[in-house]
Amino acid sequence: MKVSDFDYYLPEELIAQTPLENRPDSRLLTLDKVSGEISHKHFYDILDLINPGDCLVLNNTRVIPARLFGERADTKSAVEFLLLSQREGDIWEVIVKPGKKCRPGHKISFGNGKLNAEILDVINDGNRLVRFTYDGIWQEVLLSLGETPLPPYIHEKLSDSERYQTVYSKVEGSAAAPTAGLHFTEELLNKLKEKGVKLAFVTLHVGLGTFRPVKAETIEEHKMHSEFYDITEETAKLINETKKNGKRVISVGTTSTRVCETMTDESGIIHAGTGWTDIFIYPGYKFKMIDALITNFHLPQSTLIMLVSTLAGKENVMNAYNIAVKEKYRFFSFGDAMFIV
Repeated sequence: MKVSDFDYYLPEELIAQTPLENRPDSRLLTLDKVSGEISHKHFYDILDLINPGDCLVLNNTRVIPARLFGERADTKSAVEFLLLSQREGDIWEVIVKPGKKCRPGHKISFGNGKLNAEILDVINDGNRLVRFTYDGIWQEVLLSLGETPLPPYIHEKLSDSERYQTVYSKVEGSAAAPTAGLHFTEELLNKLKEKGVKLAFVTLHVGLGTFRPVKAETIEEHKMHSEFYDITEETAKLINETKKNGKRVISVGTTSTRVCETMTDESGIIHAGTGWTDIFIYPGYKFKMIDALITNFHLPQSTLIMLVSTLAGKENVMNAYNIAVKEKYRFFSFGDAMFIV
């Protein structure tokens, strides 16, 4: 299947640059994955669309201030780091700019020596493995020096960095937010719980591979990036009970979907565990756990729109996207949402 099959026309002005003042005021396009029927609502209407006993699976990862600006210790030339994932201890995989000036053995200083790094190796896609050294607590050092990274299609400065975090973010480690969850407030989640909806939390630390274009001509040639995940015994039990009771497992975002599908066996039972997943969900894949999906509108030809198309059918999804463009929905991270049922 060709990557170009998942292309669509998107006027640049429909790419949301800032979040709405009130999270649940976003528009919500609902798509019936069987009939292809579409309706237009607002996100706060989700309260009427989810039934008692259904289970929402939410990714509780938290975005770290992963963008660092420093200088090479010898030449004093400017260097930018983007933290991707923690490998072990103080060794991280990072994107370095400019890469040509940062080879193994080179040392980088941040904050006048408050944080230092040594380039250890050049790995996949030109990323670097680096070892950090510092005095004090890592989280505090990073908070004092780092900036919250925003996707490359967002050009506006974010006045409140918490708006690029979900209200239930807890486990630090992501380079990007699980944006489908940005529409929820504590109040809306409490109303869902009062209605009898179950909330199950998983962790998947989102890497910037999410935003990288698929360079292959065919889907089968593409290699997914790996991301760290964790699912607890409590969460696995809650999701399995939902299935056993004949209720829906509703994933909030493609990241939660990837965790659930990674940890569900062929008999439809989800298991607790921690590890790295590079699962690639594209048409032809048979879902083992997820019944419905809350998601944002994704980039053309991205692995995310391929995942959505797997659940709802490519024709249904591309038709929905074209309608969303026509109706001037807001797209991408700070944009509107879609509920596939």
